[in-house]
Amino acid sequence: MPPTNNFYIHPSAIVDSGALIGEGTKIWHFSHVCSGARIGKNCVLGQNVFIAPNVVIGDGVKIQNGVSVYEGVTVEDLAFLGPHCVFTNDMTPRSFGEWKISKTLVRRGASIGANATIVCGVELGEYCMVGAGSVVTKDVPSMALVVGNPARIKRYFTCKTTYKK
Repeated sequence: MPPTNNFYIHPSAIVDSGALIGEGTKIWHFSHVCSGARIGKNCVLGQNVFIAPNVVIGDGVKIQNGVSVYEGVTVEDLAFLGPHCVFTNDMTPRSFGEWKISKTLVRRGASIGANATIVCGVELGEYCMVGAGSVVTKDVPSMALVVGNPARIKRYFTCKTTYKK
């Protein structure tokens, strides 16, 4: 795959004018990065990924297929967003009236499992893990594993690869 400006954009992907894409990043089939979004270096955006205006994605982030990252979400370096995980950005969405954006912060190294839902206004701590299908409604501490609906702390990791109860 030939690089374009030191990053790769699949021919079916759309990157709007005004979006910033870091060196070494790959954007795959049918993805859309909106104007004003900033994607860091060496990221991977899978198929059918949507990045809204003003979203900030750090370096080395992997975003799997079918993920939409809406305005108000910031993702720090080395985070993992599993397939079809969901972010919200308004606590009381309606089809009428103005949106009231509530910010969400995904800290460095955090990992979100497939089909998890992250309700806006929360912070996911450094290197935390959100289990597949979980619904996060409150902040998740660094190094914690949360699972369920609503997501609850199951255990803490002692380092990036091991954990304790």
